[in-house]
Amino acid sequence: MRLFVAAEPSDAVRRAAAECAAQVRRRLESAGAANGLRWVPAENLHLTVWFLGEVSDQRAAAVLESLAPPMSAPAFDLQLAGLGAFPPSGPPRVLWIGVTHGVAELARAHDEVGERLAPWGFAPEGRSYSAHLTIARVKDPPRGADRLAFREALTAERCEAGRCRVDTLTVFRSRTSPHGAAYETLLRVRLSWCSRFFLGTSWGRWR
Repeated sequence: MRLFVAAEPSDAVRRAAAECAAQVRRRLESAGAANGLRWVPAENLHLTVWFLGEVSDQRAAAVLESLAPPMSAPAFDLQLAGLGAFPPSGPPRVLWIGVTHGVAELARAHDEVGERLAPWGFAPEGRSYSAHLTIARVKDPPRGADRLAFREALTAERCEAGRCRVDTLTVFRSRTSPHGAAYETLLRVRLSWCSRFFLGTSWGRWR
C-alpha cells in the first residue's frame, strides 16, 4: 500500500486554497499555459510531512504502531500564502501554495516522524524538508514562451488562504486510479501533549 504522513488544513483554509488554485488555473488558461496540469481536488489538499511510498501490509502494521504515540513536536498555527513552482527555475513540475507561518513546526514534526521511521528502513531524503501545499502537478512542462507565461502568471496572482490550528498529523493510504487519487485515513496522531486518536475502523485492521 502507498502511505504518506501529512498535516491537514482546516476546511475553511482548504476551501480558500482551492479558490486560489481556481484563480491561478483561470489565469494560466487565459495565458495559454495551462496544458498538462493535473489539479489536486479540494478534498485532497494537504501538506506532506513524510512520503513513505509503497509499504507491505506487514510492514505497514509496524509503521502505524511506531507512529501512533503522541508526538513531542508541538501543535501550531498554520498560515498559507503565496504561490510558486518546483523547481524554482527550468521546467516546472509542481505548483504550490507556500507556508508563511508554521514552517519550523512542520520541520520539527518531519524530523520526529523520520526518527520513528528510521528503524524500519526509511532513509531521509537527500534534500532539506520544504513545507508547501501542492495544488497542481505538471505532466507536460511548458517550454519557451509558454514557460515564461506560466512563471509570469504565478508572479501576477495573489494567494491568501488563511490561518488555522494544526494539532494532529494524519497517516493516509493513497489509492490511485485513472480518475485520480483517493485518500484513506489510517491514523491520526496528536501533536505535543494531546492524547492520541485512532480511527477505529481503519486502525483495527492493523492491530
